[in-house]
Amino acid sequence: MITLNNESVFIKINPKGAELQSIQYNDLEYMWSGDAAFWGKHSPVLFPIVGSLKNDTYCYKGKEYHLPRHGFARDKEFDVNVESNSKATFTLVSNEDTLKVYPFAFELTLVYELIGNKVSCTYVVKNNGKEQMLFSIGGHPAFAVPLEKELAYADYYLKFNKENELLKYKLDNGLISKDTETIALTDHKLPLSKSLFYGDAIVLKHLESNAISLASQKSEHGLHFLFEGFPFFGIWAAKDASFVCIEPWCGIADSVDHNQELAEKEGIEKLEAGGSWQRSWQVELF
Repeated sequence: MITLNNESVFIKINPKGAELQSIQYNDLEYMWSGDAAFWGKHSPVLFPIVGSLKNDTYCYKGKEYHLPRHGFARDKEFDVNVESNSKATFTLVSNEDTLKVYPFAFELTLVYELIGNKVSCTYVVKNNGKEQMLFSIGGHPAFAVPLEKELAYADYYLKFNKENELLKYKLDNGLISKDTETIALTDHKLPLSKSLFYGDAIVLKHLESNAISLASQKSEHGLHFLFEGFPFFGIWAAKDASFVCIEPWCGIADSVDHNQELAEKEGIEKLEAGGSWQRSWQVELF
């Protein structure tokens, strides 16, 4: 386990999956415990796909390939370079095993850095191949709710800095269905409840917001989740679990009527040979 700290924030990252597992600030743990009875992850990286493929299958240049939901990066060991007490990089490079299921020569790097009371996560994708690379990538951090044990899940809300209503794209066995639902917000706030996620994740497209706060009127502690350049977004919790996932995505699950061609997948990123691509999100703690 890799640990980083500065004057105020302490984090732990597992080289397996380059997975952020703990954020401590003001003697509070901000991350979900990873209790496998509900969901045994903390903050997996989603690569080279986000969500589910139709029949776990995609087609590229006339050949079929198979990938599980959210891809394979979350289960791979990353190489680690600890640059300082407050910064570390985690790198995964394509190999024989990955090429069997994803025929692109890639280098995926996650950079974690502590900046004051912020935790920054940067994704850097490099195309080491000789042709255009197709990929999706996303975050899946799970934050503890409640943050303080004397409070309840329903004491918390998510506040969007721009939206006053959400258009939820409903899922059908993990695929984007043709059905949508409008969720009204009051003062930009979405109250949290366990039942909110009984129908699976809240999947959003093209948010105007670039900041979502997790907070409670009964507490002075919470977080601001800051992001730019992620066209899709997910909000999720396992049934009756004490967390909420705030998920910025560059990519999305297949639709129910998708033709399974990777190049025609909604939200697919296209990176030219030799090119590099980068996105970041931050957690500002209070």
